[in-house]
Order: sequence, then structure tokens, then C-alpha cells
Amino acid sequence: MKIIVPMAGMGKRMRPHTHTTAKPLLPIAGKPIVQRLVEDLAAVAGEPVEEVAFVVNPAFGAQVEEALVRIAEGVGARGTIHYQEVALGTAHAILCAEKALNGRVIVAFADTLFRADLKLDKGCDGVIWVNKVEDPRPFGVVKRDEQGIITEFVEKPQEFVSDLAIIGIYYFADGERLRQEMQYLIDNDIKDKGEYQLTNAMENMKRKGARFKAGAVDVWMDCGNKNAMVDTNTKVLGFLEGDKSLISNKGQRTNAVIIPPCFIGDDVDIVDSVVGPHVSIEIGSRISGSVVRRSILRAGVSVQDAVLDNCMLGEHVAYAGHPADLSLGDHSTVH
Repeated sequence: MKIIVPMAGMGKRMRPHTHTTAKPLLPIAGKPIVQRLVEDLAAVAGEPVEEVAFVVNPAFGAQVEEALVRIAEGVGARGTIHYQEVALGTAHAILCAEKALNGRVIVAFADTLFRADLKLDKGCDGVIWVNKVEDPRPFGVVKRDEQGIITEFVEKPQEFVSDLAIIGIYYFADGERLRQEMQYLIDNDIKDKGEYQLTNAMENMKRKGARFKAGAVDVWMDCGNKNAMVDTNTKVLGFLEGDKSLISNKGQRTNAVIIPPCFIGDDVDIVDSVVGPHVSIEIGSRISGSVVRRSILRAGVSVQDAVLDNCMLGEHVAYAGHPADLSLGDHSTVH
């Protein structure tokens, strides 16, 4: 089994946090998004994962690439790095990892997390996981028959076709066949909405007899912007409630109240403060005279005499004073 993770986007909707950290490496409940994704997929693969192929932007740099290889090694797989220099669509992104497109393949875009009992149905040619949405226009969608077999793929329909949105997780029984169909799109410059779309490749495969099933997820969690990140952090912490390893005892606790579920990293000092519920605080931070709820605080943050709710603070942010709903990038200071 191979896992391909396209993640070359620059995360513009997550700025300022992605000025210094690739979006898939931003933390949810103390772990990078992409690490949680890979671990979840490896757990449901049903067989050992041989390779995790990451498709990245060359601008991410060696430090990010090394972190990704370690994530792959953490699930017993070989990590490989592939580059997409220009965003030309989902099919183009996956094809950048063409050396990994053989045998059974899971493709998962690194801006989404899920909760589901994923079943890789090996009696069909692939499984495409979907979720019902109120507004399907921004998504690729599918139509399916009574047996759950997909009858049509449509990319970002402006008129209603279906409300079953493709969440960005796919299983393909034959990676080489998928590679050939995506290469055909590029060789013949076949675009939809100005890009080479995976949905077009899958539609071509279906017309040639491939049978794809629609899989369902229990919870689909987006990580596309600050509010979505905080909401996803809240949900993941809820799923992990009761895990005592989430709260480190390494750090000062003076007149401190921690309301779970929370993630509290090592060397976090909490003084005269209430933290939680649904708060993640990374290593080396300090909270003093404050109330922090439903927020993500990265490493080395200092919060003093403040009330924070629905906030995301980057590394080494110093904040003091007024109640706030904030999104501050690394090394910001607000008094």
C-alpha cells in the first residue's frame, strides 16, 4: 500500500501562520495536521504502508521535508518527497508523485481530517469518501446509485447536481491505471475550471468500466482557515478526552485550573489562570492572570492578564490585556 499526500499549497487562507510554517505542519491537539492524517490512514489501510509520498512546494525547504520523512517513518513507511512548483489542479498534484502510482494507493489531501470507520473495499476499483454539505458549489461532488456505486463525478457544479462532496480522501486499487488517465489529461490539455482535475480522470476510468464506491465519514474536519482550525482542534480534543498523556506535568502550576479536554505541552507555566476547555498550548508557553478557552497557542507564547476565546497565536507571541478573538502570527507582540 502507498499513501500519496498532495500538500504543495502555500496556505494563503491561513496567513499569517503559514508565513513561517507549512499549513499541514500546523498543530491540532499537539500534532501536525499531516501527521494525524497519515497516522489515521495507516491505521485503516488493512496492510503495511510501504511508502508515504509527500507532494510539496520546493519553497517549504529541507526542514519541512525532514519532518515529513520522520512522519512516514513513524508509521513504518518510507517517506519520499516530490515537488509541485505550480498549482495546476488536483490531477497534476497527484501526478507529481508518479513514481508512487502503482499497486494499491490511498490519496489524501492534507487540509482535512476525518473520523470514520474507513473500509477499503477491494471488490471494486476504488472508494471515494464523501460528506453531505449545504453548499456543494465549491466542491467536487458525486452522484451514486442505490448500491453506493458512483454514477457521475462533477467538479464544482454551479447548478445543483448532488450535495455529496468529495472530502479529498481516495482509495485506488490500481495506481498505474490512475496515472495513465491523469497523464492523458495533461498530454491533451484537458482542463476543467482552468485546471487538471482528478474528477475528470476518475470519470474517464468509470466510462471504461471502473467501479467506484462512495464511502461515508462520520465527521469531516476542515483546516482551511483560523476559525476552521480552532473548530477542528476543539473536535479532536473532544475525541481524545480522557487521554491523560495530553496534559504534561512538566511546568509550573500555581492557582491554576485546567478544564479538559486540553493539550498542554511540556514546560508550560499556568499561574493564576483558567485554561480550557478545548485549548492546545505548546511547549514553553506561559499563561498568567488569564482565562483561555477554545484556542490554539503555539510554542513559547506568553499571555498575561487577558481573556482569550477562539484564538490562534503563533510561536513566541506575547499578548497582554484586552479580551480578544485573535489570529496572530509568530513573534507578534500586543500589549
